[in-house]
Amino acid sequence: MTTTAPERAPRLTAVLRQTDRVTPLELFFDLVFVLAITQCTALMAAEPTWTGLAKGLLVLGVLWWPWTGYAWLTSVVDPEEGAVRLVMFAAMAGFLVAALCVPGAFGESALLFACAYGIVRAAHIGLFVLASRDDPALRQSVLGLAGGTALGVGLLVAAAFTDGWEQGALWALALLLDVGEPFLFGSEGWKLVPGHFAERHGLIIIIALGESIVAIGLGASGGVDAGVVAAATLGMAVAAALWWLYFDVVALVAERRLSRAAVGREQNEMARDSYSYLHFPMVAGIVLLALGLKKTLAHVGDPLDLVPAAALLGGAAVYLLAHVSFRLRNLHTLNKQRLVCAALLLALIPVGVALPALATLGVLAGVLTVLIAYEAVRFAEARDRVRHQLASELASD
Repeated sequence: MTTTAPERAPRLTAVLRQTDRVTPLELFFDLVFVLAITQCTALMAAEPTWTGLAKGLLVLGVLWWPWTGYAWLTSVVDPEEGAVRLVMFAAMAGFLVAALCVPGAFGESALLFACAYGIVRAAHIGLFVLASRDDPALRQSVLGLAGGTALGVGLLVAAAFTDGWEQGALWALALLLDVGEPFLFGSEGWKLVPGHFAERHGLIIIIALGESIVAIGLGASGGVDAGVVAAATLGMAVAAALWWLYFDVVALVAERRLSRAAVGREQNEMARDSYSYLHFPMVAGIVLLALGLKKTLAHVGDPLDLVPAAALLGGAAVYLLAHVSFRLRNLHTLNKQRLVCAALLLALIPVGVALPALATLGVLAGVLTVLIAYEAVRFAEARDRVRHQLASELASD
């Protein structure tokens, strides 16, 4: 008589990603980040001062790091297989609550925000621990990240019991920890799928641009007249210009550079610098622009106050400066025309305070249109090669 050992109950598992296709669950996850971006814009719009801008950008930065952390995670594991799907849903719930708390993140909702944020970060670390079970190098990197993350969440909890400059300093320190962790714990142990990673960050740019469109609608809530129609059209032109500046050539070149980088430290550091770091100022610039658009649509015939004018023109400048840094990191060359354009937009802020808001928006749309036209003519041959030859190479990889 023979006996067979009873089968062990299957352990929680994570299935490693096999393709570079962004999954429906990842897109679903991003919908919660849409709300977070909208709430950051609303926070700044409710307090259109330099302090209000600082608060909105601090919250956006703190929420950016869990989003980009999940982008790294889902570039390692398939989010729709095993236990990962259920944990992703739990993280989405935590992210949703944190987003709902954004308007009161420095006030009555501070503690709830910190607790919900902690759930999001804990789920992220837990899934990475699961994914690194058979990978000692990845496990070591994850454990280092876990320590810094716990400290950052603790700082936000502590900030909930303070106010004023002390509270802002604790938030800034928590954000600084998130920014510094990738340097402190090295880059060798991380893993990613280049095509998937680049696409995830391209999609988040589209989501941020969608927020600028939403801001136009919210700003026009007082009624639609000729001025609002003109402002909405110009706002759409600005959003389209920002889309063009990223997706026409930049996204394709950056994806190829990431795909061809040596696997390991070189590729991981390129992904960290080009995407985790430099995509944040792109998103932040779009959010600032959305604030300016919202204020413009509300009073198209009146001059903008200094802070909304700085948000409108300065937001576009920050976006362009991030592009300059992006190219410098990836191609080691300086994009002079975008640097000059960014400097021009910053110099025009005093003019934006004097002109009607509609005219200021028209100036912004004109500057961006001239930039795009110049690049399309000046670099026509290189642009054609990138958009066709390079795009076909990426599709065949």
